[in-house]
Amino acid sequence: MRALRVSHRRHRVSRWWYVAAVALLAGCALEVTAQTVMTPQDLARKNGCMACHGIVHKQVGPGFAQVAERYRNDADAPGRLAAKIRNGSVGTWGRLIMPQQTQVGDADAQVLARWVLSQPSPPPAR
Repeated sequence: MRALRVSHRRHRVSRWWYVAAVALLAGCALEVTAQTVMTPQDLARKNGCMACHGIVHKQVGPGFAQVAERYRNDADAPGRLAAKIRNGSVGTWGRLIMPQQTQVGDADAQVLARWVLSQPSPPPAR
């Protein structure tokens, strides 16, 4: 009788470990899914782009709508802008310096460049 109780208890414990492992794996899967749902605007905030650029108007650097307007008909713009995001640039917008953003990966730089270029034209100046 005692052997039966021990066996039953072991079965309960092993089932508990199984449930805990499944819950842990499910939590990891949700974490990965949550990370992949970041919007380009969230990516821009996360990487500090909004510290210098406005969506529409110039802050320190040009607004994203201004950048989009300048490069609207340039098919090579996404690659060049992604490179400028990662490597920085000087003189494109006057004497402003775009510092290197080495923390931004190549794929994220491409996403940010495409997002910036997708901005609508800025409203006319009054």
